[in-house]
Amino acid sequence: MKAVKYALISIFLVGMCSSATVFAQEAGASSENRTDGAATTPTPEATNATADDDVILPYYDNYLKEYRLGPSDVITVEVFGQCPDYCKSGITVPPNARISYPLVPGGVLVAGKTVEQVAAEITKKLNEYIIDPKVTVTLDKAVSTRYSVMGKVTTPGVRVMDRKVSVYEAILDAGGVAKGGDKKRAFIVSYAADGHLKKREVSISDMESGKTAMVYLNPGDQVFVPSKGFGIDSIFDILGKASVVRFLFGSPF
Repeated sequence: MKAVKYALISIFLVGMCSSATVFAQEAGASSENRTDGAATTPTPEATNATADDDVILPYYDNYLKEYRLGPSDVITVEVFGQCPDYCKSGITVPPNARISYPLVPGGVLVAGKTVEQVAAEITKKLNEYIIDPKVTVTLDKAVSTRYSVMGKVTTPGVRVMDRKVSVYEAILDAGGVAKGGDKKRAFIVSYAADGHLKKREVSISDMESGKTAMVYLNPGDQVFVPSKGFGIDSIFDILGKASVVRFLFGSPF
């Protein structure tokens, strides 16, 4: 009788242990599934960040692709399969905008050129020494291009244009419209390729409200926020053409 009783107790204990083991395995599997699900499901913040990148990155990439080089910009030149002899990184464009490069007597003038144009010029010069050279020029640091915000803003001055900048953003970066300034409009003064100054009026309020598209600045542009009732012709009368040009273009490039 005692043997039977011990046998029943043993069977009962083994059954409990087996059930506990199965439950633990199922719980572990469920926990792993939940963990995997949490890892693969993007959060709303991550989704929004990705969407922002998809919109913004091509915009800035296009700006850098069209960027015109000038003094103090930093570039890298690489020739596929020819490093380190013909690969140079961290090249700072000097004041005369002519960089030195192996096998190119007198260097390469880069002022006013895009990185693609500089790469094409170096490729042409290296063709005499290297068979089908694959040249890549990248912009590491953009500092030569500038714009200015003047007039009735909190912090007027000249700023580096290292990306595409709208008129509205330029004014915000200058601290916004100061007291007594016209919050509805601004003037853009540009220096055209033919040597003449161009002037145009833009509506700050319309851009802010979305009624009109954002207006973006070109390198060397000057944004002028006037006092209320102040006209663009009055600005030119005060500044004068020569002073505007000197202000916009402090360097030869």
